[in-house]
Amino acid sequence: MAIAELKNVWKTYRMGQNLLHALEDVSFSLEQGEMISIMGPSGSGKSTLLNLLGCLDRPSRGEYLLGGRDVSTLDDDELSEIRAGQIGFIFQSYNLIAQLNVVENIEIPLYYKGVSERESHARAVELAERVGLGHRLGHVPTELSGGERQRVGVARALASSPLIVLADEPTGNLDTKTGKQILDLLHELNREGVTLIVVTHDPNVAASTQRTYHLVDGRLTNGAAGG
Repeated sequence: MAIAELKNVWKTYRMGQNLLHALEDVSFSLEQGEMISIMGPSGSGKSTLLNLLGCLDRPSRGEYLLGGRDVSTLDDDELSEIRAGQIGFIFQSYNLIAQLNVVENIEIPLYYKGVSERESHARAVELAERVGLGHRLGHVPTELSGGERQRVGVARALASSPLIVLADEPTGNLDTKTGKQILDLLHELNREGVTLIVVTHDPNVAASTQRTYHLVDGRLTNGAAGG
């Protein structure tokens, strides 16, 4: 069974008297343990698609099944619960809280899930060590390199053991060498069973995933096999 599936999804916005179709009849499925990429030019609908996959928005038409459950009709509170427990996010700009150290940033999703402080701390330390930051636990983001900040972002995305991880241009703010290190880390996690959707402009990143979808003017092409 697919872990995530879009069925004939449309996202439409009203602009005065006109309708803007940000997504048009989009369908695709993601199996557990897959790592796929989505490419497309600016304005193609990538952000809209990512918002739907991340349960930050609902489709105008169609269905979104996550873990076999149709989440496209849930209310805001129910979507918040889904985001907290079943979806991990990795951002191009890291989105770390400047006042919090490495462990505290990783703990954030666990706080929203109501996990105890002791358990959250242990989980965050374990994940920090998993992504190679065991020696930087007490450091705040301004004391970290770009690659280290993204490693914090990766660890935070894994904190709640989500069904899927959405990575939005995860190497976009990094130099080539550091970007490759982060990509290698994502592939390592994928080999361990983490399911990933990577939105990227980089054809090298896309080529390293199992399938690549291209989004143009709100329409998605079938996923071509990658590396």
